[in-house]
Amino acid sequence: MNQAVGSLRTLVLNANMQPLSWAPLSVWNWQNAFVAVHQDRVVQIKCYDDIIVHSASQSFEVPAVVALRNYHKRKTVGFTRYNLFLRDEFRCQYCGKRFPANDLTFDHVIPRSKGGGSSWRNIVASCEADNLRKANRTPRQAGMRLLRPPFEPTAHQLDAAARRQPLAAGGLHQTWMDYLYWGAELED
Repeated sequence: MNQAVGSLRTLVLNANMQPLSWAPLSVWNWQNAFVAVHQDRVVQIKCYDDIIVHSASQSFEVPAVVALRNYHKRKTVGFTRYNLFLRDEFRCQYCGKRFPANDLTFDHVIPRSKGGGSSWRNIVASCEADNLRKANRTPRQAGMRLLRPPFEPTAHQLDAAARRQPLAAGGLHQTWMDYLYWGAELED
């Protein structure tokens, strides 16, 4: 097997043919998808063109897109740094500018020293300059305003925010494109 095949990934769709997750995009390595297809846990929707893997006696296509046989409903989303930045769409919630994740920090709206906890409802994405300017004060004490109050997002809200983000073209295989925008409105 050459290196190109070894690094292939498979897009995973839910039973409703939508990505299982947009935040981050649901992908498996092709080997896990291949096993799931042969264990009948998923349906193989699309294969990579002209890519075949071989066993001692058989040849197999490599799955590019698979769909779960049973619908999987996500009930909650993890309280992670990435999900927090995604909820806030990688924008500082004070100045409104968009930043790469590594240039963002998170800010306790009510500082921990004043009784504020580390939860969805008290932390926002912030650029370093605004986080330093706010310091150990509430936004009101610092003379700053939030773009919107922090909230606990649903899986649907995070997926919607992820869809609005520019996709890294290098990370998406052309084979997947037909399956990523089925829910998008058609233009006239």
